[in-house]
Amino acid sequence: MTNGDWKHLKLSRTGRILEISFVSNNKINALTTAVMRELHDIAVALQDDSELNAIVLTGSETVFSGGLDLKDEQLREMSKAGLAERRKFVQLGPKMCAAWEQLEPVTIAAIEGWCIGGGVALVSALDWRVAASDATIQVPELKIGMNMSWQSVPRFVNLIGPARTKQLLILAQALPAATALEWGLIDRLAEPGEALACARDLARQVAAMPPVPVRMCKQAIHQAAASLNHATSYMDADQFLLANSSEDSREGIAALFEKRPARFTGR
Repeated sequence: MTNGDWKHLKLSRTGRILEISFVSNNKINALTTAVMRELHDIAVALQDDSELNAIVLTGSETVFSGGLDLKDEQLREMSKAGLAERRKFVQLGPKMCAAWEQLEPVTIAAIEGWCIGGGVALVSALDWRVAASDATIQVPELKIGMNMSWQSVPRFVNLIGPARTKQLLILAQALPAATALEWGLIDRLAEPGEALACARDLARQVAAMPPVPVRMCKQAIHQAAASLNHATSYMDADQFLLANSSEDSREGIAALFEKRPARFTGR
């Protein structure tokens, strides 16, 4: 597996540690359809790698990810497709997150700057999240008339509990890294510009441990915490289609691009 295999991702491997970073055509590492497919495919490809102990996923020096790209041409084209085709399309996000969650090596996100929406959904599927002290977390989907999908809601509940998950999703406010740490959404804070270095240090500590027991321990902990996650979130892609077809969703997206307050009516 080489960098030549991937258009939107860069790989760097040292022994039993693999670093993956975004190689984005936009400044905010938006999750376009093409980027999500590569993130899914690389996680699937790594399932059979028995040598890895840790995987670090990182963005740029100023942003981890701006989330789903609402201007993605494939997303716009799919909005005109039939229901069956749209249902398959919206399953890409949850499949991507699930593929990362199912990886046996310990997975670590290194977050600088903003981590928004789908980016937060993705890192919630990883084992640990390291963020710079000046980083910001936000899940604005409800603010633009959408539901939060990608089967991320139970992951948030596992991490921060139901009351704080309601604050994160319903209020849709930007969350400073220090607050995210207090809540349990972030595991470690680093000095600005040092998130990747901190994540690398964690990865080295994992790589120094016996690899097979680490994998078994991770799997046991995950099953204990998340055995009902799929049962409580399997319908959220269909709920996304329902919410996305509403007048409120169209108004929320229009307000976002026009930089004005949205006027929601419940339609």
